[in-house]
Amino acid sequence: MTSRNRTAFDERPSDGAGAAAPSVHRVLQPPGWPRPKGYANGLLAEGRVIVTGGVVGWDTKGAFPETFVGQARQAFENIRAILQEAGAGPEHLVRLTWYVTDMDAYLADPKGLGAAYRDVFGQNFPAMSVVQVVRLVEAAAKIEIEATAVLPTGPATSPT
Repeated sequence: MTSRNRTAFDERPSDGAGAAAPSVHRVLQPPGWPRPKGYANGLLAEGRVIVTGGVVGWDTKGAFPETFVGQARQAFENIRAILQEAGAGPEHLVRLTWYVTDMDAYLADPKGLGAAYRDVFGQNFPAMSVVQVVRLVEAAAKIEIEATAVLPTGPATSPT
């Protein structure tokens, strides 16, 4: 994410090093770098890796919301459902790669997009990239997101 679109997630509390409080991974913030807003430059994680395919914003019937923010919110919900299948949650996310068909639509409503993100993922901000593509396989899709999460191992952090 560039400084141009950092406003989408600006309401992020921090521990002073750029980490969202609920994260179970160590945020990597090189000294002297501007603090990112709404994402992390890097994370250090150890454990079992969860990798999704490209997740689009369709519901359980294959229907897409009309708006970019609506599709993004549904994609976030779909990612959260996949994480739950592994006993994980948004706090385990380490990377999101967003593929969007219209960068202007992505940039058009930063407050709405940020609110949708926080409603689903809370204050968890992994490393993120946003890439504009010509189109996605699902013709009605405006956004597709690949997620990587790491579920820490050990008795204190294993899911119940």
